[in-house]
Amino acid sequence: MKKHFRQMLSLLLCVVMGIPFSLLAVAADATADSPYGAFTEDDFLITKGTKIVNRKGEEIVLKGVNIGSWMIWEDWLSPYEQATDHYNAFEVLTERFGVEKTYDLMNTYMDNWFTEYDIDQIAKMGFNCVRVPFWYRNFYYDDIGTKILDENGEWDFSRLEWVVSECAERGLYVILDMHGAPGFQSDAPHNGKGGSCGLYEQTEEGEFYRGLTVELWTAIAERFKGHPAVAMYDLLNEPMCDVPTNEIDRRVKNEFIYTILYDAVRAADPDHIITMECIWTGFALPQTWLKGWTNVVYQVHFYNNSDFIFALFLLLQKILHPNVPMLMGEFYPHQKTTWEGCFRSMKLFNYSWMLWTYKAAGHMMWESDWCLYGSRDGFERAKLETDSYEEIARKLGSCIRTENGYVDTGHYERDVAAWIG
Repeated sequence: MKKHFRQMLSLLLCVVMGIPFSLLAVAADATADSPYGAFTEDDFLITKGTKIVNRKGEEIVLKGVNIGSWMIWEDWLSPYEQATDHYNAFEVLTERFGVEKTYDLMNTYMDNWFTEYDIDQIAKMGFNCVRVPFWYRNFYYDDIGTKILDENGEWDFSRLEWVVSECAERGLYVILDMHGAPGFQSDAPHNGKGGSCGLYEQTEEGEFYRGLTVELWTAIAERFKGHPAVAMYDLLNEPMCDVPTNEIDRRVKNEFIYTILYDAVRAADPDHIITMECIWTGFALPQTWLKGWTNVVYQVHFYNNSDFIFALFLLLQKILHPNVPMLMGEFYPHQKTTWEGCFRSMKLFNYSWMLWTYKAAGHMMWESDWCLYGSRDGFERAKLETDSYEEIARKLGSCIRTENGYVDTGHYERDVAAWIG
């Protein structure tokens, strides 16, 4: 239908402007026949020196926003209480209602927290990318590798396929971010379960978790191989975050796990960019040329308290890794750091960037620096231990849609818009 509409519009323009239809048709068909929405194969991203470029050689600076707390919950961003993290929420709900009904609630939430309406808003704002955090329980029912299957008996990646497809239609790149790996890659609750950094353990269990993580990334890479709307694969979010250790140990463990995952993804998809995270300094990752890693972007996250420290941090990472494109995967102007200072420094040092985050539910989020859309005053939280199934379903339903229960915090117009162009 869309293709036919474009063809009719092209014919009308030819008549009005006297342009030979054959010339206009060639340009129109370049995108009309693309299976990738607004993208063509020429829009596929790769790295060239310290830049991200498309296959035409044009530099693409990614300027986007995270879709936090959509596919993986964080209690301070999500409209629930009586659970400490997403894993605990699963335990509470499963004990009360069983696995099937628990996933029904999760799907209700995901169907409403982030919709086509939100993708339209992001595109209208002028962003060119979204980063999509997910975790392994979107694809496994449990910790032993029981796959969630679709109606055809295939491993179900429909949620990721949906967001990539909808973003592609609007010309938005997508960063696929493993926010929570099997076994967990940090002690922070934002990877799904606090105090559970089992992915690195040199035990039979740790080896099993690494095998699941390889299996999952291999399947995702095979599914999106060649898709130009996928900007890059973000192998692990904030690895070793909150783990009490020293920088040498952090470096050794990050290099160990990233080598395994890099090799697995490259075997499945040799072409897409892979991004690895320097948490919390560039010392956490090796020089790419020593590892033979190609087509990679190094990523940092930054939450600190002054524009000077922010700029110094960016400069130091560039000095540590002078031959790799850099991405600020998460940030917001924390404490004394300002929006203008952050954006000025990222432009100066040529960083792509992703705001944290698009949307949040919590007290005072309607004016918080943390999000572009915040819950209205008086929003309801689902009480996972005491509300009925029906009440939880209602509180995680249409009332959490952005257009129904959330307000513009004003930060886009006031602080962000001028830096997107």
